[in-house]
Amino acid sequence: MYVYYQSKLILGDLAMLRKKECVAMLLAGGQGSRLYALTSNIAKPAVSFGAKYRIIDFPLSNCINSGIDTVGVLTQYQPLVLNEYVGNGQPWDLDRTFGGVHILSPYEAKTDTSWYKGTANAIYQNIRFMQMYDPEYVLILSGDHIYKMDYDKMLAAHKEAKADCTIACMQVPLKEASRFGILNTNSDGTIYEFEEKPANPKSDLASMGIYIFTASKLFKYLELDNNDPKSEKDFGKNVLPSMLAAGEKMYSYRFDGYWKDVGTISSLWEANMDLLGVVPRFELSDRDRVIHSRSPLAPPAYIQGEVINSLIATGSDIEGKIVNSVIGTNCVIEEGAEVIDSVLMGNITVKSGAKINYSIIDEEVIIGEKAVIGAPIAEAVKTESKTNGITVLGRAISVKKNGKVAAGEIVDKNV
Repeated sequence: MYVYYQSKLILGDLAMLRKKECVAMLLAGGQGSRLYALTSNIAKPAVSFGAKYRIIDFPLSNCINSGIDTVGVLTQYQPLVLNEYVGNGQPWDLDRTFGGVHILSPYEAKTDTSWYKGTANAIYQNIRFMQMYDPEYVLILSGDHIYKMDYDKMLAAHKEAKADCTIACMQVPLKEASRFGILNTNSDGTIYEFEEKPANPKSDLASMGIYIFTASKLFKYLELDNNDPKSEKDFGKNVLPSMLAAGEKMYSYRFDGYWKDVGTISSLWEANMDLLGVVPRFELSDRDRVIHSRSPLAPPAYIQGEVINSLIATGSDIEGKIVNSVIGTNCVIEEGAEVIDSVLMGNITVKSGAKINYSIIDEEVIIGEKAVIGAPIAEAVKTESKTNGITVLGRAISVKKNGKVAAGEIVDKNV
């Protein structure tokens, strides 16, 4: 009898070990078309940021810092670099025997085969992955945001409210609210209306694209959405309004820290600039909430030139002048070259006499002697362009000696 009960207890303990309270699903498959040349060959979450990071480092680090050790990364567009970068998840302590990080691509099923049709459909196609861990809660994240957040606090608020869905939100200027999904809430934080990018917003509470669902409710409404032929298969346009209409308990969770959607050239440049200054708007060196990264091994940076208010990653050789810029790993700035108000993503050579202003330059680029890229901010912002005057050079191109690239141009071939 003792052996029987002991075995039963052991089996019960094993069952608990095969269960995760919360799993995270990270949407990382979008094309990122508003980043133009920067996402011609790689997925948006794999774009470099802040000299040594990639955008996906932030949600992955937030997960492990919040005690969430099971993450599905949903990829689709140009996933090769992203897949290789994430690997087995070791840099983020997500190389687990049970759980860890998993790359989830669209796959051929017995009854249906298709690309992800929208954010909700992407999650729906991976219901079996989530159910494998029998979670009580599911955290949905986007792969194109720069921020630090404790998801565990949001989960605690979700539990306390006995909510079916909790949406992270933050206040934005009312004149910009039409760019976001907007939450209209009661005084206790309950949501009575969700408007996706309304022309005339009633509130300044913008959804951050971060959701916690009670798992059973998520699965139910994903199934209903999948069976609706009129649905666009989108959380903001379809699933969340359907839950509200059905009277489900939906709450807002206010976040007052730094958060930046870096889906455009301008916002990506601004987020990099927010790292600079005596008191930066966004602090990367916080030891309490470390942002982990699969940084390339490189020797210390060598600086002989002039550097003012800039971030310089390891492996770089600086003999020219750097002002108010972010310089990635293994960059060479030769004597007489100048880089001002710019973001260089890594493995870039700027030859002698070249001048770079108000630009974002992707990896593996060579800038020839005395080439001129972009223009000073005061002049560049007057240029009519898709990028607010920021010049963009795509991956692995070269600009020959004395070459010129005008302010606001987007270039993805040799100059």
